Amino acid sequence: MPRGRYSLHDPHDHTPLAEEHFQCAPGPSGWRYVSQVTTPSGTRLGSVDLALDDLGRPLRLELHAGSWQVRGAALDGVTWVRTDPTGIHATEGTVRAHAFTGTSPAFLVATARLLRLTPSASATRVRLVAFTDPVLAPRTVDQSWALLEREAHATDNGPLTVDEYQVTALDTGEQHTVHIAGDVVLAAPGIELEDLQSPPSVFDA
Repeated sequence: MPRGRYSLHDPHDHTPLAEEHFQCAPGPSGWRYVSQVTTPSGTRLGSVDLALDDLGRPLRLELHAGSWQVRGAALDGVTWVRTDPTGIHATEGTVRAHAFTGTSPAFLVATARLLRLTPSASATRVRLVAFTDPVLAPRTVDQSWALLEREAHATDNGPLTVDEYQVTALDTGEQHTVHIAGDVVLAAPGIELEDLQSPPSVFDA
């Protein structure tokens, strides 16, 4: 069960934004990721709880940011309920999309798991609903994912397979690279893995 800490920063000017203390593991139904998000000084900002099924679809998502909350799942596309800080008003949404995304590294692992790309495959288009901080506002985004390279690295715990993805935002054409090993993001724009207390989990094919 990988457990560790990511640092999140502005990808443009590298301003520190948050730290995400996480643990994740494959399970009988798929994969689950839970984390607590804090400021760099340790003040609590929110939390992430994401569960996927065996095909990589979101069985359950629960996000907290400040006093805002989102609960969602894959249901006729993706469906969610967003609750405001007063707890009085809740808005529902449904979009014909494949999954969710957001600032947490968990969503990069989830998208890679959903697509299950191979290095020889062409780029695959995916539609996601992004929840943007700090108020978890929903926004539909279209991306293209391609697996550029799969490389095995020798470690003290045996070979570690690292996948290098190229992700393209289809509305702007902006491209960036994401490196993932199992269920841990090693590097991505705005994300750095600062601490990992056990090796990444290896997904079954």
